[in-house]
Amino acid sequence: MKRTIWITLASAAAWGTAHFLTGRRVVGALLLALQVALAVGVLVLVGPLADDATEWFVQPQWLNVLRVGIVATGAIWAAVIVRSYQLVSTGRPVLVGFVIVLCLAVAAPLAYAVELTRVSQDLVNDVFAKGTKKNPFNGVDRINLLLIGADAAPNRPGVRTDSMTVASIDTRKGTTTLFSLPRNLEDVPMPTPVSQAAFPDGFQGDGAGSPGLLNEVFQWAEDHPDIVPGVADGKRGPDLLKDTVGGVLGLQVDYYVMVDMAGFAQLVDAVGGVRINVAEELVYGKQSQGRIPAGDQILTGEQALWFGRTRTNSDDYNRMGRQKCLLYALSQQADPGTLLTRFHGIAGAAKRAVSTDLPSNALPGLIRLSKKIRGKDVRSVQFVPPLISTAYPDWELIRAKVTETLAAKPAPAKKPTAVVGPAAATTAPETPAAEATATEPAEPDSLATTCG
Repeated sequence: MKRTIWITLASAAAWGTAHFLTGRRVVGALLLALQVALAVGVLVLVGPLADDATEWFVQPQWLNVLRVGIVATGAIWAAVIVRSYQLVSTGRPVLVGFVIVLCLAVAAPLAYAVELTRVSQDLVNDVFAKGTKKNPFNGVDRINLLLIGADAAPNRPGVRTDSMTVASIDTRKGTTTLFSLPRNLEDVPMPTPVSQAAFPDGFQGDGAGSPGLLNEVFQWAEDHPDIVPGVADGKRGPDLLKDTVGGVLGLQVDYYVMVDMAGFAQLVDAVGGVRINVAEELVYGKQSQGRIPAGDQILTGEQALWFGRTRTNSDDYNRMGRQKCLLYALSQQADPGTLLTRFHGIAGAAKRAVSTDLPSNALPGLIRLSKKIRGKDVRSVQFVPPLISTAYPDWELIRAKVTETLAAKPAPAKKPTAVVGPAAATTAPETPAAEATATEPAEPDSLATTCG
């Protein structure tokens, strides 16, 4: 009985063991060779070809191939265990249960791997747009992504896009510059003939109760199908906002990625929190009951949400700086190990929190790009007072600054003039008179320096 158990166990670990011991050497050699080939293939995929494999397995066709391969491996492995037991069995029924348990032990991790492929495919299909025939990144030297933080509140209808940042990425080098626009920009020029006819002097809002700020453009487009004709619900807002922000910056905005702020907290929790340096204690909550201590902190999802949202003892522009630090921290801390071990939770949170018009076949190129970006400094320009008046924006100055920044070579990181936290608010309360004294644009910030 013991001999049967040990040989069956050995055969599960090294295919063909029972066959060798019972004189079936050719079959044993073939089984062992097949197992070695599979093991080498896995080692190559997680070793020298790990980067390529990451790109392959975000594509539905390769996910299908992987799923079939895992199922086939599990079936062969179980068959080897059963046949090995048959070759050395003493005929005791009690050992049948042992074989079943051994097969289940082998099948369990493979079943989990199959589940991961299913979740990955669902994530690609649910979050990303339908793939195009042409690779979106082929022959493209620069890509501009509009990153939107969307928020809703019970006391107001619709969605407000309170965070709007364009990430302009050099696809060859991975150098990235963030251009952030404040939510309260007024009289924003409209980009299309239909929207220009509605607001020839810039966006004025939807009705008497609307202040007419940039963060209202998204919902305005959603509420007025005639403004973006032929575009489905949920797509009109992003389309018009992309064109509006692109017109302000003088850039062609290629795609958008929008994160629901409530879902953002779940996403941060799914990755295990985010490490960030908090320069001074932050206060949040309706009754100022929440506290984020100063220093190097690992923030939970709720804390990260408030870190990027709170304006208590602060203002919009300070908050914009913290939001960029959050983006920077998440981009630098994401690693394959975390993605693998927490993938199920991350995928679920991403499906609830993220929407985008990036096509699914852009994912391999996006992964390659993220590898170039990781570890590099990120430059940042905020179009806020005193550089830009939000009440009387200088649109030409904004576009000139964007052109100048992208044309310049990244400068060495300088000692920061601002910190993350309430002390970063170095400007006086905004008034038209104060805004009119806008100075020459400063050099772009280095997020590696500013965010510590």
